[in-house]
Amino acid sequence: MSTTTRKQKEIRQREAYLLDVARRMLMEHGFAGLSMDRLAEATEYSKGTVYQHFSTKEDLVAALAVQSIEHRRELFERARGFDGRARERMFAIGVADEVFGRLHPQYYKAEMVIRLANLQDRADVQRRKLLQERDRECARWTREIIEAAVADGDLVLRDPWTPEKLAVAVFAIAVGTHLGLVNSEPLFGGCVMENACSVKREGVNMMLDGFGWRPLYTEWDYGATRVRVMEAIFPEEWRAIQALQDQA
Repeated sequence: MSTTTRKQKEIRQREAYLLDVARRMLMEHGFAGLSMDRLAEATEYSKGTVYQHFSTKEDLVAALAVQSIEHRRELFERARGFDGRARERMFAIGVADEVFGRLHPQYYKAEMVIRLANLQDRADVQRRKLLQERDRECARWTREIIEAAVADGDLVLRDPWTPEKLAVAVFAIAVGTHLGLVNSEPLFGGCVMENACSVKREGVNMMLDGFGWRPLYTEWDYGATRVRVMEAIFPEEWRAIQALQDQA
């Protein structure tokens, strides 16, 4: 039993190493520059060993996406339990996304590249299924917060808008912002990730104000809400972010 456990641990460690190297290659050279041959050469493993872990390049990229979304999902799950009004809970989800982006920029940027790649044909079925399940889970949490706002009377949705459609719109702004800013040169100078987080936050909240979702961003101290979220939900992450800012 101990021999099997040790072997399984070695396999997991090797796969984690392969994914770390693959993620760096993806960030430096893009999807087109990532290949199984280059990964084998960079890690000094045989191609056969690499293929034991990932059946295709698309499967490798899917594994990177799974690794990324699992990190983000854990933060989202904590954020959805924030004690506040529905709009504040939605804001907490945004803070979770910001925490993920600031503390794991390599994961975030790699995921944005991954989402532009077609993984449907040659990625492992189980990895594709897990990606879909995690995406749907995060979307469901967002929809549930919107439904709570409607039930509380803080939000009135008129046809053709539904909680599902509004949740999709929120995700579109968040993902679109990072695709436009994180994977390109900063448009207005400064830190790329800081710009992306700020633009995303402002864009989402301007849209939600347009729907009349109370308390409005223009009428509520969401800066204080952000501090409450960080202190109550992400205290360790907040300290890590502040340490990074001090080092900059």
